[in-house]
Amino acid sequence: MHLHNPYTDLPAANSLPALASVAPGTPAQQAFAEAVARVEGLRQRLRELKEAQAEARRRYWQQVGPAAETVVQARQALFAPLEEALLLGYFSRLEQQQITALLLGNARTLQDRFGEDAAEMLRKYAPRRSAADADEDEQQPPLEASVPPPANTTGQAPHEQAAEAARARRKTKQQRTEEAAAQAARIQEQALLANTKTLYRQLARAHHPDLSRDESTHGQRTQLMQRITEAYEANDLYTLLQLLSETAPSDQTDDTLLTRYTQALQQQQNELKQQIQALQYGENGLGATTGKKREQEIRQLKRHLKAEAEYLAQVLLLLQEPAGLRQLLRELATEGHDTV
Repeated sequence: MHLHNPYTDLPAANSLPALASVAPGTPAQQAFAEAVARVEGLRQRLRELKEAQAEARRRYWQQVGPAAETVVQARQALFAPLEEALLLGYFSRLEQQQITALLLGNARTLQDRFGEDAAEMLRKYAPRRSAADADEDEQQPPLEASVPPPANTTGQAPHEQAAEAARARRKTKQQRTEEAAAQAARIQEQALLANTKTLYRQLARAHHPDLSRDESTHGQRTQLMQRITEAYEANDLYTLLQLLSETAPSDQTDDTLLTRYTQALQQQQNELKQQIQALQYGENGLGATTGKKREQEIRQLKRHLKAEAEYLAQVLLLLQEPAGLRQLLRELATEGHDTV
């Protein structure tokens, strides 16, 4: 698997298609054509990464899936004997609470670690809050309102405290500036998206088959107009911009409008780069580990799952008899655990 460094490869020449020689035109026209090509290269890179991630996920579950399924089945088998134990009347109230904790812990493990649906068990055995408790919580004031301001425990002089407060105010001002910039970017993006209708009309005037007397191009114009209409109905500004780049004569497009369209494409480049980096270097990204290290992690995980399944099989044997379950409860309490 070939991995890329986002700090050096995005958007590097080796990760994007080589740009064709730019046709003569104004700087705005050239910048627009380059922006279209770069966005298309990033979109292609994103498609390749998604395909590679899907393949990696398939191989992962092909290797780990059987061991994980064995553990799931072993944990599901614990529910019946534990529920039966609660009906025996053999255990003390404290032991019944421990058994309930075992049921809940097992259900949460199945749900959180393996994605199994254990909602029924959680609803059945999770502690219920009384209506009086809920009303009392609603009547209590927010925690922040009742907490006094922190005392001066740092030993700072008054002028040092004033300087620190000033730094905090500057930080808050910086945050406000960042929020204002983000809001301005959103407004600008909305304004650019609003140009979709203008762009659609421009393309329609240039390519609508009913506006041409040349019968030889009627079929080609019809197909092109279908693509234009589909992109407009999907609010796909990029496709409309790409069609404009491919088909619009340079003398029919205002440079000011092209500059605004180029800004929209640059914004999309940033979004695509963020998506690519998330796929490569996020929590579940392809670039988190190398192929060799990933194989080692998979082998280790399979060993852990096998050991867990064997342990759960021993637990199931203990649950067949009340004395065995009592022994298990004592061992868990000694080790400070409430579930297996």
